[in-house]
Amino acid sequence: MKEFTPAPDSASIVSVTDRVKPVTLGMGVTSAHFLGPRAAFVGAEENVAFVDAKGEITKIAVHNGGILSAASDGKRIIMGGDDGKVVSLDAKGEVTLLATDPKRRWIDAVALHPDGAFAWSAGKTATVKSGKAEEKSLEVPSTVGGLAFAPKGLRLAIAHYNGATLWFPNMADSAEFLPWAGSHLGVTFSPDNKFLVTTMHESALHGWRLADNRHMRMTGYPGRVRSMSWSAGGKGLATSGADTVIVWPFASKDGPMGKEPAMLAPLQARVSVVACHPKNDILAAGYSDGTVLMVRLEDGAEILVRRNGTPPVAALAWNAKGTLLAFADENGDGGLLEL
Repeated sequence: MKEFTPAPDSASIVSVTDRVKPVTLGMGVTSAHFLGPRAAFVGAEENVAFVDAKGEITKIAVHNGGILSAASDGKRIIMGGDDGKVVSLDAKGEVTLLATDPKRRWIDAVALHPDGAFAWSAGKTATVKSGKAEEKSLEVPSTVGGLAFAPKGLRLAIAHYNGATLWFPNMADSAEFLPWAGSHLGVTFSPDNKFLVTTMHESALHGWRLADNRHMRMTGYPGRVRSMSWSAGGKGLATSGADTVIVWPFASKDGPMGKEPAMLAPLQARVSVVACHPKNDILAAGYSDGTVLMVRLEDGAEILVRRNGTPPVAALAWNAKGTLLAFADENGDGGLLEL
């Protein structure tokens, strides 16, 4: 694979850096989301910062301490903290306490279902609450690494050491263990509900085809994969962890088994976060040197959104229509781009 460094001041790459509205949040950032017309940047400590189209910033305290996990459905953000609380934040800026761990343990992971159900984990225990139904909990063999709801039905995937557990909380004796040696840290279902993929402590992904639980080994990364994003329609899974955006093909019934991934937007810096466009075959990629690129999946064409020379990009998000892109680095310096 040849190395390539974009030249922002040459004709070799289109630049839209002059159209970015700068944002200085003054706090560490771990993720970004959109609630209505405003971008919401989740801080590492206590606060979420709303940023409107004019670049005006409103900070809202959501936890008494560190924010350890966050998930959003575009209507609200669910967050877990080291204060043992699970809270939600809506587009109006209202904070609601959803749950408190009885032992005040850290809330390591959260997940949000399209129908409003949510899940959280503390230690080895994963808990689901759906509507007005009572909370239901499941203890897995080791500390929960990540949570994800299936796109159809109330089914929760729980990543942990030596595999993942699939759980229907509304059904008795419904936990199914999918084994694979190693520490599994993050988890996602494919949009068509046919595949499950986990990120691992080692520099690899692992997956299962859910029809027959056949293994899918996705290796070759120089670093740990910390960010995954499904392309529009779920045909590809874009990932961080290398000096290119690695996109695994999932259009066929076999997923990526026996296929090579696409390697897009190579730089002399590692990809730190990825976010696929909600409607088109485009993605945004943030790098360890602060660069942000938009990339077309079809041919790898690039547009420069932000030049390098800053801390790693930590957060990327598209609004629901795909007309706004929000980004920020680890120190909270970022911007909004209207397309």
